[in-house]
Amino acid sequence: MTSESEPQSPAPRRRSVRLDATCADAVDLARAALVETDLADDASVGDHLGARAEGERLVTHLFECLLPGYRGWRYAVTVTRIARSKIVTVCETNLLPGPDAILAPSWVPWQERVRPGDLGVGDLMPTEADDDRLAPAYLESDDPAVEETATELGLGRLRVMSRPGRLDTAERWYEGDAGPSAAIAKAAPADARCGTCGFYLPVAGSLRAIFGVCGNLFAPDDGRVVSADHGCGAHSEVVAEAATVDALTTVYDDASVERV
Repeated sequence: MTSESEPQSPAPRRRSVRLDATCADAVDLARAALVETDLADDASVGDHLGARAEGERLVTHLFECLLPGYRGWRYAVTVTRIARSKIVTVCETNLLPGPDAILAPSWVPWQERVRPGDLGVGDLMPTEADDDRLAPAYLESDDPAVEETATELGLGRLRVMSRPGRLDTAERWYEGDAGPSAAIAKAAPADARCGTCGFYLPVAGSLRAIFGVCGNLFAPDDGRVVSADHGCGAHSEVVAEAATVDALTTVYDDASVERV
């Protein structure tokens, strides 16, 4: 350890590479080499934008790209020379994006681009072997009594939903249009909750305590999974109170004709 009085050694500095003057002056050579390639022609090579040192006697020249659709892109030509020689040679040519270049969006694997609702009729979307939403289950049995029980428990399938998969599904359903925060649930009467509705069909498994399927033909969520504290105006126990009016005051009498 070092005491507070001992001086601290400064961090090592990276030695800057000196721009080789001979290579930096080879602008015409770099432009001519660029035009000879398939990257560019005389019309697409613009002004010389500068040169930068890449290493010892290694310099890259940058030229403006005038190709349509490549705004902000630059041609790059790297040149070099051997020690104690004035002959400059071309190493490589490239078309590189500049700071203001228009770039294509970053590549996203197809399985990450698919969004809910994208799967159409006839489309196939295989799950990965290590999908963390699924867990191994049990193969089917030849015993009918076992199969009857296995159907309810999820047996007979190669994989079932894992705990992380169920938690993710429960959170997505609960926070979506099937949860208590949906606009239709907030507008429904306070006691018109799905968990107390006669049309509420609880799902099986660990999600049974909070989710079920609506079976009311006239409900907007018919055939959809809803949370027990979701709600709507089609609750089985909602009773419309009819207002009784003893006497109605005539506001406008259209039985007589008034001469004007």
